Amino acid sequence: MNPQHDLFDELRVITAGGELDLTTAPAFARDLVDARHGSGRLLLVVDLRGVTFMDGSVLEPLCAAWEDCHERLGGLRVVHHRPGADLVFRAAGLQDRFPRYATVEDAWWDVPADRATADRGT
Repeated sequence: MNPQHDLFDELRVITAGGELDLTTAPAFARDLVDARHGSGRLLLVVDLRGVTFMDGSVLEPLCAAWEDCHERLGGLRVVHHRPGADLVFRAAGLQDRFPRYATVEDAWWDVPADRATADRGT
């Protein structure tokens, strides 16, 4: 196991599906808050592969979760593959904060999708 990840007390995965918009963002925000209960370092992976539509209403809860995880010396990583999530992150200027991971395992090992694709191509 990678020693870097031994620093985390826990890995927690939030999986979302369907549409993430103004009507569903409050439930998504509650899920993010619930996943961060307790104390200690935390790696939170948000799996959006099942999300068919996403708008900017999810950015505030994602940024709040990111801030909390980083204050606890952990992290938050986002798994997605549809262009809609990329567009939302890019439009908000958050693509560096939320790089794309192809799988939960890649997020755990901190292998962004662009790097994973490059590594597999060589």
